[in-house]
Amino acid sequence: MPITSSVLLGRNVKVFQPDLVNLYGCTIGDDTKVGAFVEIQKNATIGARCKISSHTFICEGVTIEDEVFVGHGVMFINDIFPRATTDGALQTEADWEGAMIGAGAVVTHDVPANTIAKGVPARMGRDTRSVKVG
Repeated sequence: MPITSSVLLGRNVKVFQPDLVNLYGCTIGDDTKVGAFVEIQKNATIGARCKISSHTFICEGVTIEDEVFVGHGVMFINDIFPRATTDGALQTEADWEGAMIGAGAVVTHDVPANTIAKGVPARMGRDTRSVKVG
């Protein structure tokens, strides 16, 4: 996993284990610390005096301001049109088709339509049509 020549590193940036990161096309500000197993993609900007903890993923287009702590295992997304909305409005349970996957679930098999999967490994739960929101 490289730190490519396209990375703009500020003064006194500390990458604790350079062999265990993937940094390309990003900008990292002065005095920032980057832990192991971090990926920072092109066009991402990290401010000065930040701490990016291990196992963090910062995708293209994300900007982190100065003096920000990012905890272990944080995953940023850059989808400005998430499928959880329709025309900018949040969907309700009546709008969902297919399955729902719980946060942090590890899915190792197909999940049937209208089923909730959750846990590690994911277990099939109740029918999504029975879920009431609010």
